[in-house]
Amino acid sequence: MIIVTGASRGIGAEIAKLLASQGHAIAVNYSADRTGADAVAAEIIAAGGRALAIAADVSREAEVVSLFDKAERDLGPLTGLVNNAAITGGFARLEDVSEEMLTRMLAVNVTGSILCCREAVRRMSTKRGGKGGAIVNISSTSWRTGGTGEWVHYAASKGAINTLTIGLAREVADEGIRVNAVAPGLVETGLHAANGEPGRLARLGPSIPMRRAGTPKEIAEGVVWLLSPAASYTTGSILEIGGGR
Repeated sequence: MIIVTGASRGIGAEIAKLLASQGHAIAVNYSADRTGADAVAAEIIAAGGRALAIAADVSREAEVVSLFDKAERDLGPLTGLVNNAAITGGFARLEDVSEEMLTRMLAVNVTGSILCCREAVRRMSTKRGGKGGAIVNISSTSWRTGGTGEWVHYAASKGAINTLTIGLAREVADEGIRVNAVAPGLVETGLHAANGEPGRLARLGPSIPMRRAGTPKEIAEGVVWLLSPAASYTTGSILEIGGGR
């Protein structure tokens, strides 16, 4: 069973559905969008898979523990985790970022990912009686480009995700757990419109070497590979899927 956080829409939903098509039972985590998560789970079940939508705010420790406990109770032992849940905090120059927004974003993006990794390691580590597994953290190419003029704050949180990925990978490499990250570039999701710029894809698409934005499916393919036996000797890696930018 694999837990995918923030899986009610966009990249998370595509990851959940693609993993399910490979035979994995999926815990479709969501924080507020129950309708979306239920729809993703229903689509998986209709295709012959196993899935369950589970509400949890990953920034809250008790809810994270409950998410993992319920997922294992209803879907079986944990074999993988995709840390996809994140918020951008909106488009803003750093000088306009509020403490309230920054605190919330870091709680979800960084603290939430760390808490979920902690629970996954506790359940999968061979040193704790587990059978091993894999973790994929969703980063962003903004960790390298810096998010200048739009979301330096968000880019900084993704830089933290990459550090988490490398450090944890080395920490649990001999415990049967592989830890990697996928860093998407510009992707066709509702994120841009939700943050107030519906035309962002059209504006930035031509600046990508491949001259287009990516699709959620293209990101999901990388995640599925990193979770698969085909990536058995890959850990501590950051896989950028950004069209060459």
